[in-house]
Amino acid sequence: MVTESDLTNRSVGLGGLPDREGRTTLDACIQDHDGRCGAVACLEHIEHPISVARAIMERTPHVMLVGEGAYDWATANGFPRKDVDLPEVRKAYAEWLRESNYAPVVNRENHDTIGLVVRTADGRLAGSCTTSGMAYKIHGRVGDSPIIGAGLFVDGEVGAACSTGTGELVIRTVGSHTVVELMRQGVEPTEACRQAVRRILRFLKDPKAHQVGFIALRADGAWGAAAIQTGFTVAVRNTAGTQLVKAEALWSGG
Repeated sequence: MVTESDLTNRSVGLGGLPDREGRTTLDACIQDHDGRCGAVACLEHIEHPISVARAIMERTPHVMLVGEGAYDWATANGFPRKDVDLPEVRKAYAEWLRESNYAPVVNRENHDTIGLVVRTADGRLAGSCTTSGMAYKIHGRVGDSPIIGAGLFVDGEVGAACSTGTGELVIRTVGSHTVVELMRQGVEPTEACRQAVRRILRFLKDPKAHQVGFIALRADGAWGAAAIQTGFTVAVRNTAGTQLVKAEALWSGG
């Protein structure tokens, strides 16, 4: 929620760069230790999509609401509309319109995500993802972030995983679910992330143009991460303190 409220962030929340129609649409999902989950996609004018996702999980029989229906449900359930007009964003969009060239840059804020996986002191797991998606995407595009099993997956008996980067690649491999299932088979967290990245690299013809990173958290607290390219940083907080760790990259160019 802190990141969603940060209007200087161009890849999460209402400060995110818009789609090709100039509209900022938000995606988010959440899942708990017992597998309960909620998600929202293509949501506009709501500050905290992650809170809407949680409310969907807790108050409805559904997992995902999208677009206008998600907005109507959110406002009817106490989430206020918020309109944001940022001159910097308007200027960037106007400049993009001159050529309308869709060419996301790796490791820049135009296609990033805030993914979070946690373990409580008593061993319960949870996770969440929230994003404004790729800058200048086709209106209605939804990436991996709100999709349970792709951008996020939590199994209280095994572990949790989340992803960031080019969502289409993660969806094709059901990436976060893959990481958790590998841990279920006894694969260490970092190696599970490596194997999930390798599955993407098998069919990815141009790794230079894409980034995908995975974070894995095992039920016993062990964690790991890996990415296609350098530049994916993980924030780790535990009883030893807080640190930023650069994830291992599996593709070095060439």
